[in-house]
Amino acid sequence: MSSIKSLDMAAAISACKNITIKKSLFSTKTIYMPTGSTVKAMVLEYSPSEGEKVQHLLDMPLDKMAADIAQKGKPAAGANGNFRLEVCLSDDRQFCALQLFRFVDFSYRPLFEPRFYEGTDVEYIAKLL
Repeated sequence: MSSIKSLDMAAAISACKNITIKKSLFSTKTIYMPTGSTVKAMVLEYSPSEGEKVQHLLDMPLDKMAADIAQKGKPAAGANGNFRLEVCLSDDRQFCALQLFRFVDFSYRPLFEPRFYEGTDVEYIAKLL
């Protein structure tokens, strides 16, 4: 698990109206306020071919994306890749934020702005993870 503050999309997460960040002496917790659930971060990396599949899936409507994953399977994440997917997911799966990056010119460049999903939409996104 990654720390949310180490993500490139950390500023967008902290600016989200339904997210509260609680700091204590030894830790920082990110909370999805409507349900009180803890939000955790993860970073998935993909090879060029698998990353293209992820990008294609994320550009589809959510119901079609879920059907495509059910039919063909989800893209396989690797240890080191050309694509990086940053994801923040609440423990109760009612909130998800994600952003896809591609390695270009010796750094990761975002392919789109952070996307936020709430409620039943998160079920579709969770199938990708």
